[in-house]
Amino acid sequence: MHGKVHSPQYPRPYLPNLQKEWDLSVPEGYQIQLSLTHLDIKASVGCYQDSLTVLYDQKVLGKLCGQENSTDYSGIEPIFSQGNRLTLIFQTSDSTAEHIGFSAIYKAIDVDECSKPDPGDGSGPLCSQICINTPGSYHCSCRYGYKLHLDQYTCLLSCGGCIFDKDEGHLSSPGYPGPSPPFLSCKYIISVEPTFIITLNFTDNFHIDSVDTQQGPSCQHHWLQVTIPGREPMKLCGEKSPGLIATKSSTVRLDYHTDDKGLSHGWSLDYSTYEVKCPFPGHVTKGRVTPVLTEYFFRDYIYVTCKQGYRLMMNGQEIRKFSAMCQSNRQWHLPLPECQIIDCGEPKPLLNGGVTFLSGFQNQYRSVVQYHCNEPFYALPAAVNVSFTCEADGKWKFKHSDVIPTCIPVCGKPTKLISTYQRTIGGSDGPDNTIPWHVLLNIDGRTGGGMVIEERWIMTAAHILIQDGNPASNETVRIYMGLIDVKSLLGSRAYAASIHIHPEYNNPNGLDFNNDIALIKLRDPITFNSSIMPVCLPAEGATYVTDMIGLVSGFITETDNQQILANHLKYVHLLVVEQETCNSSVNKLKKTRGDLPSLTKNMFCAGVPGGGKDSCHGDSGSPITLRNDGRFWAAGIVSWGVDCGQPGTYGIYTRVANYLNWINKTMQEN
Repeated sequence: MHGKVHSPQYPRPYLPNLQKEWDLSVPEGYQIQLSLTHLDIKASVGCYQDSLTVLYDQKVLGKLCGQENSTDYSGIEPIFSQGNRLTLIFQTSDSTAEHIGFSAIYKAIDVDECSKPDPGDGSGPLCSQICINTPGSYHCSCRYGYKLHLDQYTCLLSCGGCIFDKDEGHLSSPGYPGPSPPFLSCKYIISVEPTFIITLNFTDNFHIDSVDTQQGPSCQHHWLQVTIPGREPMKLCGEKSPGLIATKSSTVRLDYHTDDKGLSHGWSLDYSTYEVKCPFPGHVTKGRVTPVLTEYFFRDYIYVTCKQGYRLMMNGQEIRKFSAMCQSNRQWHLPLPECQIIDCGEPKPLLNGGVTFLSGFQNQYRSVVQYHCNEPFYALPAAVNVSFTCEADGKWKFKHSDVIPTCIPVCGKPTKLISTYQRTIGGSDGPDNTIPWHVLLNIDGRTGGGMVIEERWIMTAAHILIQDGNPASNETVRIYMGLIDVKSLLGSRAYAASIHIHPEYNNPNGLDFNNDIALIKLRDPITFNSSIMPVCLPAEGATYVTDMIGLVSGFITETDNQQILANHLKYVHLLVVEQETCNSSVNKLKKTRGDLPSLTKNMFCAGVPGGGKDSCHGDSGSPITLRNDGRFWAAGIVSWGVDCGQPGTYGIYTRVANYLNWINKTMQEN
């Protein structure tokens, strides 16, 4: 922005035959002021010999020589460049006269572009109205009512940013009906309350310059663009009035553009509004549309609810709730849904039972079904048939619960009974379906009996499941049930999933049959029928009354003092023997037979005083049942004895009633 310059060796005399040049420059928008502070150059006519020449773009602004107070130099005046550059050339002759030379300073001086006349070549200010000088430059401004064109020099009539919010009004182009000024960029916005719709009505006197093409007028230089939200903008030009335009909107924008090519006489329009209304929404069968109004306006909402037992459906899908809004296009934004009757679907199936329809149609709301079990083998709790109703939540329910009942197996009630008690003879063949709980077991070649007590549980004696002190494996246990003929039984085998021997059973020497009880869990549940049914477990506090008649069943019979596997299930009726009588019999036998097992409180005896009827060793694990209130219950398990069917001897049975807690706990935990 400033600096100093002087002749070589200044302030000492300069040398002859010199030529030195300096190029000075400052930023654009400034000129250079050069001021000489000292001048002592050999004088000559026209400064021909020694001189300091100042140039701007090869144009000489001054050629200086002499001294400050000499007659050839009238004083030191600053020299101004026409631009931001200056060139100084100092040259000397071969003269030997001593002269000091020159010293000068220079600085940048701001150019006031606005004070210069327009040179006509584009180099000076072109502001059409107001020019404002700035350091190093200038800018243009416009008077009120005008705005600066994009060229930053030209002032245009301002017609933008006008917002019309009245219900009706009038708009026209600047100068209408006269010609529109060039370089217009006008913007008009009509924006009314959202509940109204705008209609534009152009007058017939319409003229916007256009270029004719084969496709019609082309809006190249002048145009009026109408923009409606949600629609493509419309560019209008030519001499044909657009007439009436229904915008279907509460907001419209108009942009009017002209340039310096062509001439337009402009346009004029009136706009009006009307309130947006939607049609009456209609009715929904089995539903209700709210609110009920005489008229529905823009942004009003309607809601649809269904009557109880019906659900909202739209496009085949259930919806939780429905609402629709009146839009600016005078249409509801969603069609009305349907109310369809609730369908609960097929009732859940009942294992070992079924379902019967009592009323209703196709599982629909308020339909009623009734569950029942496959009698007489299964029954509902408390023997009550349960009716389920299809409720409004789409579920089958009984007393507000959707849990279906469970069919409980009927125990101890065979479909046929043995007609008479056999009092005087040995075991007889059991008629079909009279002892359906009896099970034939084969454990690694040894036979035994058992009884069905649950869908997946068999009860038997512990001692038949232990060989040489080791429990039998699942694979070695064969289970046959459901038929009384051995040949038929052997064709239908069930498999053991697990074996559970009473934890306190310990009989390594065959002399301790206390706790002689075990359970076998089956791999697959049993479906009960006439030939396979469970026997009941003892009731809490069950009593064993002396001389009660018990029913013992088994496949073992004795012929010529040999125990053989019979082809047909046998049964015998025996009497419950008083515990003291049985204990005396055992003690009497101990005196003659030596070591025998002892009778405990977990055992009881059954037989007849005269002998001839008894269970035998091959029947171990088989049931002895007593009957109470029409049901047979498992009183005992064939455990041990001495001399099958001899007078004065009795079969000894595990007292099942003493093991109810262990039985129930084992079945629940496994």
